[in-house]
Amino acid sequence: MNFRQLHQGPGLLQIANVWDAGSAVLVQALGVRALATTSAGLAWALGYADGNQLPIEEHAAAIRRIARIARVPLSADSEAGYSDDPAKAADNVMRLAEAGAMGVNLEDGAGEPALLCLKISAIKAAAARAGIDLFVNARCDVYLRNLAPGRAADEVLLRARDYAAAGADGLFAAGVTAVADIEALVAGQPLPLNVMARPALPGLDELRRLGVRRISAGSAIAEAAWGRSQRAAAGFLAQGGGTDLFDGATPYPQINGALSAAPAGQG
Repeated sequence: MNFRQLHQGPGLLQIANVWDAGSAVLVQALGVRALATTSAGLAWALGYADGNQLPIEEHAAAIRRIARIARVPLSADSEAGYSDDPAKAADNVMRLAEAGAMGVNLEDGAGEPALLCLKISAIKAAAARAGIDLFVNARCDVYLRNLAPGRAADEVLLRARDYAAAGADGLFAAGVTAVADIEALVAGQPLPLNVMARPALPGLDELRRLGVRRISAGSAIAEAAWGRSQRAAAGFLAQGGGTDLFDGATPYPQINGALSAAPAGQG
């Protein structure tokens, strides 16, 4: 099943976002149907802040390394395309597609929705010229940035219709948690709805009932790994060992064995 078909249901596509080839091997071993990156986790792993700071050359190289071990479709979080120029954003996204991404997230952030429409159109045109069926997931940040207090669902629906007309294949309403809002977003626009894991988000069974097609972890798993590693390092510095360093750790042979089984080749 290709990446586009995974969004058609009736099941819920669960995306446990990864940030490098190692984390992709770990997640893939759990039986996921697709891989997708977290822009934040990937940028942090390469020593950059999140927020369109990552050089596209390094991003493409990272996607290529993940694609080498991928046995399922891979999607890349392309942030805002790393440019306000639609043509340049399309060039950047195509570099990720050429590196092995079958889909991308593309966000509006605090910018004008019309700009994201132009970027989507440019990316879809570039993909068509290259003969690539690229799934563009339009990430709408209205909820995350509290851009429309009291009328967030209506604002997302307005944007979603424009994004769909521009060629978007999915809608990522990052930050939405209320059942009534999720119902409105599923019913009020034509694209498969993607939500992001939050403490207040309904459970998986309820999301399936509501018609959500995709749920992403965002940067949460990378943040958890950062926190666990920080505690382990602090425990080592304080004690030279102790429970913070060893409890819950995956044994070396298990990690090394998983990587040994990954495809060989140049990343």
